[in-house]
Amino acid sequence: MPEIRDLDMSVKTSYQKYTLDFKFDAGTSRGVLKTKDTFFIKIWDSSSPEKFGLGECGPLKGLSVDDRSDLDEHIEKVLNAVSEQKSLPQNKEEAYLLANELVGADFPSIRFGLETALLDLLNGGERKLFNNDFVLKQQPLPINGLIWMGEMDFMKSQVDRKIEEGYTCIKMKIGAIDFEKEFELLSYIRSKDTECVLRVDANGGFSTQEAQQKLERLAELNLHSIEQPIKQHQWTEMSRLCETSPVPIALDEELIGVYAKADKIKLLEELKPQYIILKPTLLGGFQSCLEWLSLAEARGIGWWLTSALESNIGLNAICQFAAELQAPGHQGLGTGKLYHNNIASPLEVVGDFIRYNSTHDWDLSQLKL
Repeated sequence: MPEIRDLDMSVKTSYQKYTLDFKFDAGTSRGVLKTKDTFFIKIWDSSSPEKFGLGECGPLKGLSVDDRSDLDEHIEKVLNAVSEQKSLPQNKEEAYLLANELVGADFPSIRFGLETALLDLLNGGERKLFNNDFVLKQQPLPINGLIWMGEMDFMKSQVDRKIEEGYTCIKMKIGAIDFEKEFELLSYIRSKDTECVLRVDANGGFSTQEAQQKLERLAELNLHSIEQPIKQHQWTEMSRLCETSPVPIALDEELIGVYAKADKIKLLEELKPQYIILKPTLLGGFQSCLEWLSLAEARGIGWWLTSALESNIGLNAICQFAAELQAPGHQGLGTGKLYHNNIASPLEVVGDFIRYNSTHDWDLSQLKL
């Protein structure tokens, strides 16, 4: 049962742990995912309990800095502090400020979840965090089609399906199986669609000794970019790769745990990547991502947004954030169909776009908040 606090004050909160079940074994270079634990948080004013904000705190196992066994204790601590507030934020700037003050830097997924819940409540508790055309006019966002690791036949079937569905941008995870087989599959994608925007994500799977050679091979396929070719925290090697790689490099895991503005500037100026990947759950929410993209744009570095395997609660928030930013290019936001027990929502994927279909309702009956 969820923990509920009632301190005879106007602001009320609750939370619930929820385990998402993958529809298939989701392979990455860090292993195979079968389930994912997440936490939903709820905030409301006792005078209007029918209106409530929902947020999601869902760190990635083995990757997020707040992937820890006592995460629920820290969620409860933060929500107790929220319950002690005399009033709720009146605009998004106040929501970001409150989340920063109550959470800090060590729990990025909680900060994202709190920002989301506060913005949701601020806008009437209808899962509409921002007033932009994604929600108001069902303006779709272009997304990439994701190819998960697995047996060759499984990966090939995913490719065929994405191409049949009309995806013009495909992202394939590499770095865990034999490189020649991965190269063969990427060549197959390119043969099927010569104009497709083709991205790969190594999740740090290349060794520093082999990375340059593999990047030169991959360049033959006219790739858009490669995410995190080597493990993070190897700045000398990563800086060299960003300078010499024939395939543009996008930093992903490298950004995790970097919160101070001065440290963000140092990373961008020393490594000089072509792109950065912004994942609010991993990087500390919307405000932190806003700082990253501002610093990146000032240095001519591109960016896009990607989900971190959130349920539709978190995915909806990131989609609306992407629309608010008018995010360029294809976003990594096509994860809504990954789970057997996702939260039913107005989000739907049509071709290679995701949109908010307001004719569909949210179904929160699975939750016990």
